[in-house]
Amino acid sequence: MDTPDTAAPQANGADTAPSVGVISQYIKDFSFENPNSPAIYQVQGQPAFDVQFNIGAAEVAQDVHEVTLKIDVRATMEEQVAFIVDLSYSGLFAIRNVPDEHLQPFLLGEAPRLLFPFARRVLADAVRDGGFPPLMLEPIDFNGLYEQQRAQHDAQGMLGGEAGQA
Repeated sequence: MDTPDTAAPQANGADTAPSVGVISQYIKDFSFENPNSPAIYQVQGQPAFDVQFNIGAAEVAQDVHEVTLKIDVRATMEEQVAFIVDLSYSGLFAIRNVPDEHLQPFLLGEAPRLLFPFARRVLADAVRDGGFPPLMLEPIDFNGLYEQQRAQHDAQGMLGGEAGQA
């Protein structure tokens, strides 16, 4: 029994099926600082961590978007900086025929989810190579964070709109 191939290009040459693919992923910027060595290695105890995330996306060519996951980690022990790691880990994504209402959720939710395990490994290796136990960041629900921020933005827009009506 033959079944039609619905993903095949249309007869008129128009390919309208949505598609997303990872072209490449890479370290865009990376820094590891160990400002209090060697004294920091004599301090006993577990470091306290301050971890900050930021996600950026930009169209770099037609149907090609770069998504950058920026992770900044600052570890302190007894009020001394143990180490500072700044990582910008990026991916190039080929995105075709994706409706506008789905593009931003992909770029700011799904794409960082795909990049995170690789960025996490880079951080863990760098911290270990810096003389500390590997830092294994917990998985992050980037899609959930995106939806939460969008809901907050929508709520603020509604409040701002009401205030403007007064």
